Amino acid sequence: MTVPRQPSSPDLPGPPGPGDTEQRPPEDRRHMLRRRWLTATIIVLLIGVPAVYLLISANQSRDSGRDKEKKYSATGLTAGWPSKVQRRLYDVPIPPYSEEVAYYETNNWRTSRLYVQFLTSNEGLDKFLRATGTGKGVSALKKNDITISKRDRKVVGWEFTDPGPWWGLTHEMKNPTPTQDIVVNRSDPKHPMVYVVSTTTP
Repeated sequence: MTVPRQPSSPDLPGPPGPGDTEQRPPEDRRHMLRRRWLTATIIVLLIGVPAVYLLISANQSRDSGRDKEKKYSATGLTAGWPSKVQRRLYDVPIPPYSEEVAYYETNNWRTSRLYVQFLTSNEGLDKFLRATGTGKGVSALKKNDITISKRDRKVVGWEFTDPGPWWGLTHEMKNPTPTQDIVVNRSDPKHPMVYVVSTTTP
């Protein structure tokens, strides 16, 4: 009579079977310290690099703002957009995405004026002129017509001495509706620089 062969006890030593896995040897202290150092370094880089980048960007933005303020402070202009109330009151609808925007407002008991400058596109200029009520867009401009007076130019330091070409128009309205004197420098054919003096008398 043959006795069936019994399987080996799992507690007895023997070669590993196909489903068995070898145990990983314990990690030595030097390897553990090295792994922790690498992990800490990666965390510092992930947190520190973006923080440094944001700090540099903030400083550059602040320096740019200071440069603009310094540039316009000598002329009385304030870098930035006039408020929505000012734009509506003086009927100066600055086109979206305009650049180099600056303004200055004067008030007395007789007359109020808003001086504005901005750099825009040809499409932006056309929309601006139509929105002010000229009805003709850029076709309403006249070549070499410097409609802003020397007195108003002196107030904000506009000289208009560049070669140009220069274009301008006056959109005259009955008080108290604002009257706009507009001058455009088209030395850059794709990006005209626009100067506006809007005057209102109560």
